[in-house]
Amino acid sequence: MHKEYDELALEDANIWQRGEYSAISDITRCLEERAKKGTQMERFKLARLNLRNINLVNRNSRFGYKFIDSDFYRSDLEAAHCFMVDFAGCSLMKANFKYANLHCANLENCNLLGANFEHAKLEHINWGTEILQFKKAREVHDPREKEDLYQQAEEIYRHLRKVTEDEGLFELSGRFFRSEMVARRMQLPLFSGGRVLSKTVDLFCGYGEEPLRIIGFTLLLILVYACCYAFSGLTYAGELIQLSWSLSFQQNMYYFFDAMYFSVVTFTTLGYGDIAPHGFSRFLASTEALMGSFTIALFVVVFVKKMIR
Repeated sequence: MHKEYDELALEDANIWQRGEYSAISDITRCLEERAKKGTQMERFKLARLNLRNINLVNRNSRFGYKFIDSDFYRSDLEAAHCFMVDFAGCSLMKANFKYANLHCANLENCNLLGANFEHAKLEHINWGTEILQFKKAREVHDPREKEDLYQQAEEIYRHLRKVTEDEGLFELSGRFFRSEMVARRMQLPLFSGGRVLSKTVDLFCGYGEEPLRIIGFTLLLILVYACCYAFSGLTYAGELIQLSWSLSFQQNMYYFFDAMYFSVVTFTTLGYGDIAPHGFSRFLASTEALMGSFTIALFVVVFVKKMIR
């Protein structure tokens, strides 16, 4: 009876899609054989199964087996070989992938809540731009449901950050950390001080994961202050440096470059003293010096954090 049902399961996808596998003698072997035959394996109900050490590697092929939109809820795939397997849209909720090989797998739009990836091989995985809960949270309108989805997203990102960091995948870990912080921010009231501050930190340095953003902000700040100095005025050897419609384009450009020079030395707190602020420029120079000191210190911290990983 079991043997006949095993043979039927190798051919009939409806058995797996209905979850009628209780009569199958060896589910792991049967799945492996079905995969090797290249038959359709989408929308399978594979919840609460013991699939330890299952081998789902499609050898001698550039494409992995497809389990698209399947249900692996609470299934045990410890030490499973899932190289290049396409799990797109699957429910992997509370599934166990401990010590599994998931290199190059596709986990886009999967439900990863409670999934265990400890000590799994996680290189070159397609996680998608955002996890499923984060996407759903953007779409729903009920505040409680939205907050719950963001809490789930934060929990998932936290786990992924920890396991990827343990595996030495620091760039990926940094990406998950930033997503974790964004999910946490989205749970705060819309116009609260905490949310505004968190958004500012994200824009400024990507929660410490984007040092190039600080460089971009620095260049923008220097340019903005240079424009302000050019209009408010500077002095050099008793001569007023200030843009004016009465001056030629060439002279105005000289004055603008002088203002740019002064902005750079003020931002970096070098203060050569050859050009001095005039009038309102004194207030501007003091604020730029403060922002420059803070920005340079922050860049050093973020840069060192990235380099020592």
